[in-house]
Amino acid sequence: MRPALAARANGALARGAFRSVTTDAQAYKMILTETQGRVAIITLNRPKALNALCSELFHEINDALARFDNDSSIGAVVLTGSERAFAAGADIKEMKDTEFIGNYKNNFLAHWTEQLGRMRKPVVAAVNGYALGGGCELAMMCDIIYAGEKAVFGQPEINLGTIPGAGGTQRLTRAVGKSKAMEMILTGSVNLDAMEAKTYGLVSAVFPPELLVEEAIKTAKKIAAKGAVSVQMAKEAVNQAYELNLSSGLHFERRLFQATFATKDQKEGMDAFAGKRKPNFVHE
Repeated sequence: MRPALAARANGALARGAFRSVTTDAQAYKMILTETQGRVAIITLNRPKALNALCSELFHEINDALARFDNDSSIGAVVLTGSERAFAAGADIKEMKDTEFIGNYKNNFLAHWTEQLGRMRKPVVAAVNGYALGGGCELAMMCDIIYAGEKAVFGQPEINLGTIPGAGGTQRLTRAVGKSKAMEMILTGSVNLDAMEAKTYGLVSAVFPPELLVEEAIKTAKKIAAKGAVSVQMAKEAVNQAYELNLSSGLHFERRLFQATFATKDQKEGMDAFAGKRKPNFVHE
């Protein structure tokens, strides 16, 4: 087992919570992948660069996400970094000498968001340490964010003479409100610590750093144990709340609710409830 994964497994064993871990056979340079039951874990692995985001890293993230999204044995994904940094921002050395025409023609940064934006399965971000710039944007692309007690969220791009380019101005505003988003983005120096991020609704829960990933996996396992079709429909409906007006959103939700009655899991779930037993979902 690779060192980072072994350390995590050893920590779980010490807490008496060890589960069978399978290291993914796919070879990557900048990420580590593993599975625990129906949960896949992707760990950013550029420790010397504090997991700075670059094109190659995102190609690997996108490849792993696509594989897990199309794998029927996986029901949810956890995305994490190290205890020191989830991702401390973009790799400035990679982009500093690029020009507008090339960036525009090549649609620079589009591939940073494409796979997470079309993921059908839920993705839980486990954020320890720095989540700045692109790191904050990456976390916000996920469906649920859990934070370690020492996590720091910020959008400091203005200090580099530019602005957020992978969703910071849009997702952060929706999460924390216009005034706080403006303060963070325009000053480039106002960050949120973990508890502030929870207060603003940017993250769902805060945990000690050494417990964070295990807690994220625990939640992902709960999700993955539900009927996969209903989980994906629920995720789609919640995301549409950001795109549709209330009337259209309610209509969309009602149609998906009605559609669940064509699934085996709806029949099993309601029969189990009526029979006072635990449901056995088949993800169909």
